[in-house]
Amino acid sequence: MDLIVFWIMAPVSVGAAVLMLLQRNAVYAALFLVLNQFTLAVFFVLLDAHFLAAVQVIVYAGAIMVLFLFVIMFLGVDRREALVEPIRGQRGLAIGLGLLLAAGVVLAIGLGIGLARAPGPAPGGDNIEAVARVLFTDYVFPFELTSILLIIAAVAAMVLARRKARGLPDLADEAPAGREPERVP
Repeated sequence: MDLIVFWIMAPVSVGAAVLMLLQRNAVYAALFLVLNQFTLAVFFVLLDAHFLAAVQVIVYAGAIMVLFLFVIMFLGVDRREALVEPIRGQRGLAIGLGLLLAAGVVLAIGLGIGLARAPGPAPGGDNIEAVARVLFTDYVFPFELTSILLIIAAVAAMVLARRKARGLPDLADEAPAGREPERVP
């Protein structure tokens, strides 16, 4: 049964990823990314990683994608982007660096980095306990740093939305001659 579900969900996952990259509308691209996140959750269920599947749906497909859609809607999706490259040679450099990254990933997989041994079951507990133990002992500083960065991003988004609702100029806009831009406390 797992194999049947995999062969149904794998083309959906790849198709959603390709369609996400080919979309001109940012909202549709974000929605295809949500579909891709759900298919990844199904893959986690197939691997008996139910906790990761729940986190995938709640955090990534839920919270992060709502944040992405909020930013897309906040910035406005009706604006047309200029197709002229502001920096000459930017596209070629991006393609070259992308190919270099792909070659590095293929080389790392070929050398077996991180694949030397499969992790065994968690000693004396289930996987959720093992994840919690590692997260709150070895990785507590990066975990807390990430939470602080997310709080800063949420506060910054609220400040920007408040300025726009009041009709105030953005902080990056130039102030009239002789005046500093008003700062929101």
